[in-house]
Amino acid sequence: MQNVSFPSFSAEAHRGGRGLMPENTIIAMLDAMKYENITTLEMDTHITKDNQVVVTHDDYLSPGFMLTPEGKEIPKEDAKKYAIYQMNYDLLKTFDIGTKVNTGFPQQKKVKTFIPLLADLIDAVQNEIKAKGKKQLFYNIETKCDAAGDNVVNPVPEVFVKLLMDVIESKKITPYVVIQSFDKRTIQIINRKYPGVKTSFLVSNKKTYEENMADLGYKPFILSPIYSMVNAALVNKAHADGVKIVPWTANTPEEINRLKSLKVDGIISDYPNLL
Repeated sequence: MQNVSFPSFSAEAHRGGRGLMPENTIIAMLDAMKYENITTLEMDTHITKDNQVVVTHDDYLSPGFMLTPEGKEIPKEDAKKYAIYQMNYDLLKTFDIGTKVNTGFPQQKKVKTFIPLLADLIDAVQNEIKAKGKKQLFYNIETKCDAAGDNVVNPVPEVFVKLLMDVIESKKITPYVVIQSFDKRTIQIINRKYPGVKTSFLVSNKKTYEENMADLGYKPFILSPIYSMVNAALVNKAHADGVKIVPWTANTPEEINRLKSLKVDGIISDYPNLL
């Protein structure tokens, strides 16, 4: 696999920049690419019933920001009606992820759009890079799964990793990919079976740096903590180990500046314009 240098500072559009555009959509990724400093597109993946890798965050279609194919609200009591893993992609694609106001993100543009296949999203980004003569962006791709969800809302980790890596390898973007997860099982498999692929361990806990590393069982390319966990000691310990620190999700100029002053290796933000 070709050796490419990771950005010296990984400026990452969280879910494609959901502060500005409907999250985890092709239009969000293309919009984030307009910001010169953005080096990396961050996204989440799930697997459908028909084994398609799709870009979306929640286990179930969310009443909070999704509409039915008819443009109707999803009732609150149906919050667990539509599991991604129990739907074929042709049905999933008919739901609207861009029109309903997402109250957490008042600046988000409203555009009718859909949950994309990872393969189609990669094609769109790579075509944009080629057409506009842009620099090659990195992809930070999360596996949304956990042990409690196995065979209910996600496949077992071995199946998830195989399906995901088949898409990435077929699109020939492997050197530009980081696979991240809270579910250590998926990135442990990648570390073992695809040792050339960069991995990132997502954490939001009270454990020390040493405890999180011991829990994972190997040194990942990146440790990605919730931004509130990050202090000078954590950054120094990781750097001494050759591990990068890329916190999530910093959404104010103050927080971004605090993290930069600690010499983190990147920041994941809902607002690519702030990076």
